[in-house]
Amino acid sequence: MSVLAVIPARYASTRFPGKPLALLGGRSIISRVWEQVSEMACVDEAIVATDDERIYSHINELAGREAAMMTSSAHPSGTDRCGEVLRRLEGLGEHYDVVVNIQGDEPFVSRQQIELLVESFRDRFIEIATLRTPIRSREELFSPNNVKVVCNKLGRALYFSRQPIPYRRGVDETAWLDGGEYYKHVGVYAFRSEALKEVCRLEPSMLEQCEKLEQLRWLEAGFQIAVKSTDHANIGIDTPEDLAEAEKALNVQWKV
Repeated sequence: MSVLAVIPARYASTRFPGKPLALLGGRSIISRVWEQVSEMACVDEAIVATDDERIYSHINELAGREAAMMTSSAHPSGTDRCGEVLRRLEGLGEHYDVVVNIQGDEPFVSRQQIELLVESFRDRFIEIATLRTPIRSREELFSPNNVKVVCNKLGRALYFSRQPIPYRRGVDETAWLDGGEYYKHVGVYAFRSEALKEVCRLEPSMLEQCEKLEQLRWLEAGFQIAVKSTDHANIGIDTPEDLAEAEKALNVQWKV
């Protein structure tokens, strides 16, 4: 099974302009993500997909080769950017069975997580795979910034929401975590190549527009999404404050 990892990275961010090139432990965030992913044995090729010349030049200079690709600035999501990379590589005669979408602000993504996603495609019915991790605090559970997911008994996604799901009728909210299982979605995705091309052709859906979650578009279209469990809680960097927390986490890793 041939695996392409695409790392979408935009320079223009409302909450944190220039985020991919911000320094974490003395190295840029995007270089940390690319180096970590490119060294994974389960990944055959890792490409940074960007619409900014500064990020493009930074990665290619670091890699000493074409490890970054300039993509359209019109893409509404990282998924669409991944789709462009796949199409262009296929146009050059390259073939990949699976494409993994790893955001450029996830410097703590682990090899085990990517292996879990890739292994999902041993099941021929799986078209998309993603991750979840247990929710352990009320703050996490009730924050709309944490996307929650519920699955069926086969580990397929039933729904994603910014609200706590499932709703525990007749139980005080302070007790929802007592005896209840809640999971936070970890936003790393893998696609069969044909499925990625299909989802990039879909129009925005009603549920997606309500919750502002693109994966609901895929569910509404009938795609099977496998959800694998991980205990490794990634630290995504959306703001300068998140970067400060990531710096603390990095220091803890060094001490260990």
